[in-house]
Amino acid sequence: MLRRILIGIAVIGGIFLLFKYCDFKKNDEQDITYNTNLIQQQILNVGKLVVTEGHFSEVITYKNQQKYLMDMLSFEKKALVVVNADVTVAYDLHLMKYDIDSINKTITIVSIPKEEIKISPDIQFYDVEQSKLNPFTGDDYNKINKSVKANLAKKIEKSSLKTNAQNRLISELSKLLITTSQLGWTLKYEGKVIETEKDFGKQIKL
Repeated sequence: MLRRILIGIAVIGGIFLLFKYCDFKKNDEQDITYNTNLIQQQILNVGKLVVTEGHFSEVITYKNQQKYLMDMLSFEKKALVVVNADVTVAYDLHLMKYDIDSINKTITIVSIPKEEIKISPDIQFYDVEQSKLNPFTGDDYNKINKSVKANLAKKIEKSSLKTNAQNRLISELSKLLITTSQLGWTLKYEGKVIETEKDFGKQIKL
């Protein structure tokens, strides 16, 4: 009789422990799913364009000369060109590639898109001089526009515009770092664990 009672207690205890284990496993899976969804939502939040804007100005003189009769006769055209350009540097983080390992609670940033540079010049012409034999044409305007953009691209490279944009990028990605840290997850980039915003600054070389 006592043996049966002990067996019964053991069976009941086993069933109780089984239910507790199943309940714990269920709660653990729910936490993982919740955390994964939360991280994915945070990635969407930082997926906006990170934009830095700049303004550049320059003044150039455009000249062109057409010669005739063995260079004895020439017709010149020239203009003063004033350029004001708005420049934006952006990262479309919707194009960022990442991998979420919910089992090991690790998110790995696989790749970050290159910056997108957009130059929007406003070109004004002053003191235009031309002749009927050498007038301004669409080809002249195309040459001027191409030259303006090439000069602006050089100025952008020498400016702090791209550096400022990268700092904005690091700041945005740090929001993801904060979320993963709060949830007890690990964030990796290029095979290294990212623990601080400074780590991002060292790792990101775009």
